[in-house]
Amino acid sequence: MSDEAPASAGPASATADGSSSTLSRRTFITTATTVGGAVAAGGLIPQSPVSADPAAATEVPLSGRVSLTVNGERHAASIDNRTSLLDLLREQFGLTGTKKGCDAGACGACTVLVDGRRVNGCLTLAVRLEGAEVTTVEGLALDEDDDLHPLQQAFIDHDAFQCGYCTPGQIMSGVGCIREGHAGSPEEIREWMSGNICRCGCYVKIVKAVEQAAGGK
Repeated sequence: MSDEAPASAGPASATADGSSSTLSRRTFITTATTVGGAVAAGGLIPQSPVSADPAAATEVPLSGRVSLTVNGERHAASIDNRTSLLDLLREQFGLTGTKKGCDAGACGACTVLVDGRRVNGCLTLAVRLEGAEVTTVEGLALDEDDDLHPLQQAFIDHDAFQCGYCTPGQIMSGVGCIREGHAGSPEEIREWMSGNICRCGCYVKIVKAVEQAAGGK
């Protein structure tokens, strides 16, 4: 008869009298599981800091105040520190001309001017704009008679929109593009306004409108 242990036998262990015994696979697994559960129940495995106190995160104050000028009018507001400029304009100031498109900075529908430069409202934290001057599409009128801005008129002249959803962002981006000196040619305009998407495909007419406004400035 063979002296080898059967193939199903588990690891050998020494007994008190020095002889060896063989654990079955089932016994070994059962023992390991029991010991592991006891260790975890006894608190020897540290708890995750995330699950330790779920209420701790809510204790951090999230409110703040910001004072800024929007379209020539001074505003002060109490806001959640996570509020975007886009949501502040639309939800608290009622300036819904600035559109929410992708809400991820990829379409340009929320373009506004901050201190004269183009920004994506959805990616800009409002709380960081203390003392800033913001211009939205509602603030482009040249005087109290609400005469259209040259670029607004150029969009009408060239029929540079269809559904109109992206138009406020396109116009604000075009105004910024002209002020920055990046409207010297159709190629330059296309390059510097490439962050503004028109899903209706009016790019050729938009470029022509910006060219017209840049010529008159």
